[in-house]
Amino acid sequence: MAKDTFNALAHPLRREIVERLSSGPATVGEVTRDFGVSKPTISRHLKTLEEAGVVSRVIAGRNHRLALRPDTLAEASGWIESQRRRWESLFDAVGEYLEERADRR
Repeated sequence: MAKDTFNALAHPLRREIVERLSSGPATVGEVTRDFGVSKPTISRHLKTLEEAGVVSRVIAGRNHRLALRPDTLAEASGWIESQRRRWESLFDAVGEYLEERADRR
């Protein structure tokens, strides 16, 4: 669900991993080299991203290939968009109310 996605994206390194994978799949080794942190650190963050459904892993022999799951990110994006529309509507209503009050004076 979107909440898990946002929790997974709360950490800066996990957001950087998502940005890296947005250019295409990568192995765990490639991701580890890209960020210059230890493999256990990357593995811990990848586990969080996988559990939230943001990243998928395909294992072929010793290679673990990581890829983004666009459906999960699209769900989170949809939730953000619905909230944006809701708040925009509320702000429009407040603006109309304030204009009406100003016109009465």
